[in-house]
Amino acid sequence: MVSRIKVVNDVGELVSIFHAADTEVKRRLLLDLSANWITMPHIEEKYGIEGKRALLYLDKIKLIESQWMTGDNGPEKAYHTYYTNVQINLLGSMGDLADIIYATTLTDEQLTVYEDKIRDMIKDPEGVFLGDAADALDVSQTLLRGIVKRSNILQIKGFKIAIVSGV
Repeated sequence: MVSRIKVVNDVGELVSIFHAADTEVKRRLLLDLSANWITMPHIEEKYGIEGKRALLYLDKIKLIESQWMTGDNGPEKAYHTYYTNVQINLLGSMGDLADIIYATTLTDEQLTVYEDKIRDMIKDPEGVFLGDAADALDVSQTLLRGIVKRSNILQIKGFKIAIVSGV
């Protein structure tokens, strides 16, 4: 097995890392994926719809890889964690830290309010500029990045916030 290290050097990425296992289902799924290749039917059977959502989030934040495997029902896509270790190496201001902690601890309801407001701003399929969204929401770009990193439906593409494809 190849050892790969996920290096976190952006304070905003902490939100993604913290939310990779913020529920019991996500935690157990992440542990299973780090030990074995698992197919979507197995994930849905064992973890239900929450497991499928967790897998999609792990894919969005690029913590998993996939490959086709031959199963009982023919070829099936299987998933496994891409990294074996995580190294956190960053420097941020106290303001950045406060914003990241706030984004990490938002309730699901608070997150949904932000997601809805951001989705309403996205008129162009390419997305909305981070700076424009931060100004409209009256939040820092660090907080906004944290919110988007935590979201299952939003992603950062360059300098823009876009809807995750397939959502």
